[in-house]
Amino acid sequence: MAMQPVEMKDLPGLVGQEVGVSDWLEISQDRVNKFADATGDHQWIHVDVERATKEMGGPIAHGYLTLSLIPFLSAGMLPVKGVTRGINYGSDKVRFTNMVRVGKRVRLRQKLIGVEPKAGGLQIKNECTIEIEGETRPACVAETMSVIYGS
Repeated sequence: MAMQPVEMKDLPGLVGQEVGVSDWLEISQDRVNKFADATGDHQWIHVDVERATKEMGGPIAHGYLTLSLIPFLSAGMLPVKGVTRGINYGSDKVRFTNMVRVGKRVRLRQKLIGVEPKAGGLQIKNECTIEIEGETRPACVAETMSVIYGS
């Protein structure tokens, strides 16, 4: 679900509103293994399927893999007219509140929580909640910031 395109000047009026919910994405062992290769984090709880299955019911995704899915899952969620570029500015209050087991599906629920002028553009702050299908506790809750620039 995505909102209709909005003007940059109208963003402050959307603060406090949910701006979208992504489609579900299955977390595969292949994705976990590729993340392990990219980051060098090959802890057995992520990549040793046999041991993780025996000792803890199956492998789990890296917390930072879950966090890193936010840009992908949020793509197109809040289209803003006239934006020429956007940059990631950071994250606040990142919490990993539940494990994502390989084979589970996750989705992003995003709420706009702040808009303010910044360096000739607008700093956008979102509350991002990554939900796990069939579970009450989310995998991750983070406040993300970006700066967008318009023409």
